[in-house]
Amino acid sequence: MSAPIPPADADQRERQQWVHEQRETPDSRASRVLAGSPITSSHAESWDRRHWTSRFVHHLGSFAAHPIPAIGAVTLVGGWAVVGIVTRFPVWWQTVLYSVTASVTFVMVFVIQHAQERQTSATQRKLDELIRSSSSADDTLIAVEEMDDTHLQALASLNYADRQRAIKDSR
Repeated sequence: MSAPIPPADADQRERQQWVHEQRETPDSRASRVLAGSPITSSHAESWDRRHWTSRFVHHLGSFAAHPIPAIGAVTLVGGWAVVGIVTRFPVWWQTVLYSVTASVTFVMVFVIQHAQERQTSATQRKLDELIRSSSSADDTLIAVEEMDDTHLQALASLNYADRQRAIKDSR
């Protein structure tokens, strides 16, 4: 079942009404999201064309971002502490604790990095589109993140000079 698509040309009030209707529909994906489903994001049709590893890492990150895994982690740590107390904190207890926490941390670094990289790239594309669509904007700033360091430094110096002039003019 595909999620209904909001009206593209609707004004803000119509869009808010559409969202409200989706929340009220018992079978809608939005209602499952609001009910606390661990994987909450709705996806565009192009979602299935993403590499399976990207989708998997996205789902893992979405799941980890919810309260249920956090409660589970706190419960596991509490249980781990009880086992330690009962067994008088043997060496194996510490070794397993350190190994598990290091492994989970190692994996989550890559999950977070993947999500952050996609988010940053999407934000850059949106900003590029805003620059492109504005007649008074400097088009050389489109995809500026791809420029070499000397170009970025020159732009930073230019922006700093503009800021200093604006401060001076406002006095």
